[in-house]
Amino acid sequence: MNRRIFRMSTLFVLAASLTGAAVANPMPTGAKPAAGRILVRFTDESAARSIETNLRGTGSAVLRTIPKIGVKVISVTPGQEKSMAANLARQRGVVFAAPDYAVAPAAVPNDPLYGNQWHHTKIGTPNAWNTVIGLGSVTIAILDTGCDPLHPDLLSKYVHGFNMFEGNSNFADVHGHGTAVAGSAAAITNNALGVAGVAWNCQIMPIRISDPNGYGYSSTVANGLVYAADNGAKVANISYQFSYDPTVLWACQYFQNAGGVVTISSGNTSSLNNGAASPYALTVGATDSNDNRASWSTWGPAVDISAPGVNIQSTNRGGGYGGWSGTSFSAPVTAGVAALVISANQALTATEIQNVLTQTAVDRGAAGWDQEYGWGRVNADAAVALALSMGGGGGDNTPPTVSFIQPTNGATVSGTTNVLVNASDNVGVASVSFYVNGNLVATDTTAPYEYSWNTLTVANGGHNLRVEAKDAADNVGSAQIGVTVSNLDTTPPVTAITTPRTNSRVRANFFVTATASDNVEVVKVELFVNGVLASTDMSAPWSFSVNGTGWSSGVYTLTTKAYDAQNNSSTSTGVRVKK
Repeated sequence: MNRRIFRMSTLFVLAASLTGAAVANPMPTGAKPAAGRILVRFTDESAARSIETNLRGTGSAVLRTIPKIGVKVISVTPGQEKSMAANLARQRGVVFAAPDYAVAPAAVPNDPLYGNQWHHTKIGTPNAWNTVIGLGSVTIAILDTGCDPLHPDLLSKYVHGFNMFEGNSNFADVHGHGTAVAGSAAAITNNALGVAGVAWNCQIMPIRISDPNGYGYSSTVANGLVYAADNGAKVANISYQFSYDPTVLWACQYFQNAGGVVTISSGNTSSLNNGAASPYALTVGATDSNDNRASWSTWGPAVDISAPGVNIQSTNRGGGYGGWSGTSFSAPVTAGVAALVISANQALTATEIQNVLTQTAVDRGAAGWDQEYGWGRVNADAAVALALSMGGGGGDNTPPTVSFIQPTNGATVSGTTNVLVNASDNVGVASVSFYVNGNLVATDTTAPYEYSWNTLTVANGGHNLRVEAKDAADNVGSAQIGVTVSNLDTTPPVTAITTPRTNSRVRANFFVTATASDNVEVVKVELFVNGVLASTDMSAPWSFSVNGTGWSSGVYTLTTKAYDAQNNSSTSTGVRVKK
């Protein structure tokens, strides 16, 4: 069995951090140095005295020593905390030197159901979130039954959705499973709504790989992995038991070669599966709230790691929430942790990311790897910490900041509304994209960043506006608001049937074509036969296939009815045809 070997460089970095190498540890986002003091630990008192003597000439002095651990609090000129710490860290005899950081309490999102999500505390996500909540440039592909395109805890996360089963862009969930899987990995978090995802800011690429009954296929999964890799996804989750399928594993290798990590459910068979392990994906078993293997979780040589999978609160198709169980949910929890690891250190290779997850897992079962738990239960806190310690020169990892100037959250808008946002970045903003209800409507590459939105193209009522600011390194920052559209458009569309002509004789099967126009936009045209709805077309050119096989001989009247986004409608002049 080709079990993963941890790289020696990883072990050396970890060992160095434990022995106190003179390297500043990355601090949580938002951490601030306390003004006028730093913390230093010396190798011995001799070194301390020597450096303390030199410090006197700079106006610095030892204020006190923290008991038991030998760390000294040293005064410095306010504003020079980081530079002084960096200078001291390079001195012989210094174990470490760092600012005295002020850190906010452990991140706890305000999502109402967060208190029911026991798995977050179990795997240490609150502590991990103090350091990284996920980059908007990191995308998790969810290869499943599709995703609810309108779920309020998901809709602003979607990018590049696709339907592999039908070969189109309609990724709507046909079963319900995929919506819950997506929420487990990366539901919108800290939005005072529903549940918290593992990877707060990471994006979701919904890829439907199932038939209408929820069954996924080797071919659709493999195609989905290739599509995800080619469209920039860094993590792919397959909540199906595909760890042993050769086609899928070839695709997993392709995805890994593109720099991504694949997580796959081990299965819910309550039995042993002797399939061999693969180096191209992480196969994930399920654990309960007591850290024991769930009784139904499939075990065997392929299991790499485990994660919570019992009563996982997540998003439901249709906009609600519920508890779900299965390795289908331990896998996306692990995928979310993988996304946090990538967000913490984008220089890591796919293999290194997998190793970080397995190396930091909490050992369960027999010591080391075993076929029930793999390397153990995933640990987000430890995984993020190790990823940060590995360095690697990840380049610019800071996403732009973006906010709405107008309209404001909760505003009521009408007519043509100017959407204006402010965007800034530590290097530079490359583009700002505007979304209405999750659909991309415009992109602006120069400040001021704005979009002229014709609100008559949508129905009256509540709508979601989201903006994404991207920098040259593909880091993404986003913001979203809700607005209410209230328009008084009372002009109905105009529609007419073009074929067949009146008094024509029709065959058993024939086509009806129509024209439709509106002052804003036609959104739907319906065909009626003798006043009974026969067919509906949602986009131009407006055409309908009519099956008149069962019609008796006689005269029939055809009419069309056109609607705009405000539900204004009008009916065409009737066309009489003979059968």
